[in-house]
Amino acid sequence: MGAVLGLVGLLAVGVAGIYAVSAFLGLRGVVEVGPFLSGARPQEHALSRFHVRWYAVTLIFLAFDMEMVFMYPWALVVAEVGVVAVVEMFVFLGLLLVGVLYAWREGAFRWV
Repeated sequence: MGAVLGLVGLLAVGVAGIYAVSAFLGLRGVVEVGPFLSGARPQEHALSRFHVRWYAVTLIFLAFDMEMVFMYPWALVVAEVGVVAVVEMFVFLGLLLVGVLYAWREGAFRWV
């Protein structure tokens, strides 16, 4: 219990130190700045709406991201589990392929 309290105390001292350095080195008053865009002014507001096409692209990205999350541990245990693990992975990849074919059919990969 003492180690946890010591760690929490160290964390509190670190956060207070960061705030103290910021207060000491930070600029005073209101600073009129905009978002950083390589020195240029942004063409649109930061909260502007995105095209609906990005929704499908995001879902495809998440599908392949989840594929990698499941494939790394699978690669470690496939030799121990055997054929069942290989069949399960091909079923999983088949489901992802169905999703990609659906997105392709809906035109998610068309950029014009």
